[in-house]
Amino acid sequence: MKAVVLAGGFATRLRPLSCTRPKILFPIINKPLLQWTFERLAKNNVNEAIMAVFYQTEAYIKHHRVPRCGVHVTFSHDPLRKPLGTAGSIKKAEKRIGHESPFLVLNGDVFADADYTEIFKLHEKKKGVATIALHEVSDPSRYGVAKLAGDKRITGFIEKPPRGTAPTNLINAGVYVLSPEIFDYIPEGRAVSIEREVFPRLAEEKVLYGYLYDGLWVDIGKPEDYLKVNKIMLNQAEASSRFRSRRNAEIKKNVAFGKSVSIGKKSIIGPYTVLGPNVTVGDDVRIQDSVVLPAAVISDHAIVEGSVIGESVFIGKRVHISERCIIGDHAHIRDNVSLAKGTSICPGNEVTETVLSSDCS
Repeated sequence: MKAVVLAGGFATRLRPLSCTRPKILFPIINKPLLQWTFERLAKNNVNEAIMAVFYQTEAYIKHHRVPRCGVHVTFSHDPLRKPLGTAGSIKKAEKRIGHESPFLVLNGDVFADADYTEIFKLHEKKKGVATIALHEVSDPSRYGVAKLAGDKRITGFIEKPPRGTAPTNLINAGVYVLSPEIFDYIPEGRAVSIEREVFPRLAEEKVLYGYLYDGLWVDIGKPEDYLKVNKIMLNQAEASSRFRSRRNAEIKKNVAFGKSVSIGKKSIIGPYTVLGPNVTVGDDVRIQDSVVLPAAVISDHAIVEGSVIGESVFIGKRVHISERCIIGDHAHIRDNVSLAKGTSICPGNEVTETVLSSDCS
C-alpha cells in the first residue's frame, strides 16, 4: 500500500519555531512528528510513502535523518512560489501514486493513532471515490465538517464553518483513502483544495464516505495544541531518567528527557515537561508544562512556565518566562529579564529588557 503525506504548509501559527523547521519535524516527547508517522505507516503495512513537500522541507528531512522504519520514502515537490494546495499536491504526485489501487493520504501536521487498515476496509466495501476519517470535537469551526448518513455516506461537507453554524461536530481528521478516480476531479496546473473544491463535489455525487474514529487525535497547528499532544504522550510514556543531576533536584511526573541532559541542584522539573538532548539546566530552576528543544541552556534561578523553548536558546539567570511564550532557535535572553504571557521571540534575537506585551521581539 502507498501513502501520500501532505507536508507543504508554512505553519504560520507555529512561528517563530517554524521559521527554522517544518511542522513535521517538531518533536513530540523527543521524537519528530514525521517519525511517529512512519512508525504508524509501518504498523499498518503501508510500505511506501510519497512526501508532498517543498524542496526546502526535503532538505530538512534528510538533514535530520529521520528514521523511516522500513518505509520506502520518495518526494514529490510543490513549486515554492506557487503552492498547489492539498488536492494539487496529490495531482502532482499522480505518476508516483499510479492508478492500480486505492491509496492513503495523511495531513502531515495531524497526530492520530488511527487504524488505516480499517479505513481501507470501509473504502473497499462502499466502493466510493473517497473515504474520510471523521473525528468528533467540541468546536468544529477550525476544520472541515461532515454530515454523515446512516450508510456512512457523507451527504454534505463544509470547510471551516463560522463558530456556532456547523451542522455537526464531525470533522475531517486529515486521513483519507482515495481511489484512482480522484485524479479526474482535480484540475492540473493550478492550486486546488481537496477540502473546499473536491470533497463537496464528491458529496453531491454521493461517492464520499466517512469512517468514524474516536481515538487519539490532535492537530498541532497551534502552540497550545503542540504542548497538549506532548502532555498526552507523557501520560502514556514511561518517564525517562537519562540525565545528570546534582543533589536535591526534584523531578515531578510526567517528564521525558533526551540524552545527556544536565540538571543543577535544587531545580524542580515537571510536571509535564520535555527536555531535549543536551539541554543544560542550572541551579534552582523551575520548569513546568513546557517543551525545551535540544541544546538549550537555562541558567540559575530561571522560571519557565507553559512555554516552548527553541533549539540552542540561552536563558540567563533569574529570567521568568510566562505561559504561552515561544522562544525561537538560538535566541538569547539576558539575565533578570521577564517575558509577558504569549511573547514570541524570533530566532537569533537577543532580549536585554523585560517584555511587557506579547508582540514578537
